[in-house]
Amino acid sequence: MISVAGMPTMLALKLVDATEEKQRELIRTSAQHARAIDHFRENIADVETVDQLMADPELYGFVMRAFDLEDQIFGKAMMSKILKSNIEESDALVNRLTDSRFKALYREMGFGTDGVGNINTILKGWQDRMVDRYVDRQFVNAQSAENETLGTVLEFRRKVGSITKPLDVLKDRDLTGFFQTALGLPAQLSGLNIDRQVEVLSKKFDFEKLKDPEEVDRLVSRYVAISDATRGVSAIQNGAITLMQGAVNGSGGFLSAVIDIDAIQRANPRYFVR
Repeated sequence: MISVAGMPTMLALKLVDATEEKQRELIRTSAQHARAIDHFRENIADVETVDQLMADPELYGFVMRAFDLEDQIFGKAMMSKILKSNIEESDALVNRLTDSRFKALYREMGFGTDGVGNINTILKGWQDRMVDRYVDRQFVNAQSAENETLGTVLEFRRKVGSITKPLDVLKDRDLTGFFQTALGLPAQLSGLNIDRQVEVLSKKFDFEKLKDPEEVDRLVSRYVAISDATRGVSAIQNGAITLMQGAVNGSGGFLSAVIDIDAIQRANPRYFVR
């Protein structure tokens, strides 16, 4: 995996974008993740109930990690209740939780009433989608572990297509942090009631603008500039960064024919981890 620790975030983002496909393949083929993926593919088709999923720690852990819920793995009793909820009931546990990750997991797994019955798990297309989700989550988390600002940007870019209103932001902690920073809003805003937060965001930003890729790029640039300034990140001039800067064209894009990851690694190996 390529390390972006210590790099200015915009430069790190360009590097990550240029090497994402290679990094994803490294995740898929690494011993730890390849084993987890194989176990999922070999066993998930036999899962028809929530209880069967919970009975296999490796399968359960894989699914939880695919939805960025590793921090909730030990809450099996709660997760079981969530997956056995009836989402059509307004007071169901899955509807009472504000964290959007739980509802995303519930909908994607597709268990029947009381967690019994499932036709998704036997479908290869669904299995492929789950594996892709797992790999993507490992990729994003690896970047975030080294540069939290970069991780938040990657989260925003993955979710921006589903944002149409302030509530879509406020139900997601990463998006909330992104918009508060990019729009110059204080973190204390989260302490206000939800209606007031919606009002402030609506006045501060026109969410229709998110349909414009240039507006999305402007938001990212603003968020990164403010976050890096707050964290005191500076453009450290070293061999690796000099090489990367030389590989960027005038419009801010990468010249794919120029990038040589091996050359960058030889120039400054401390930016690369095995």
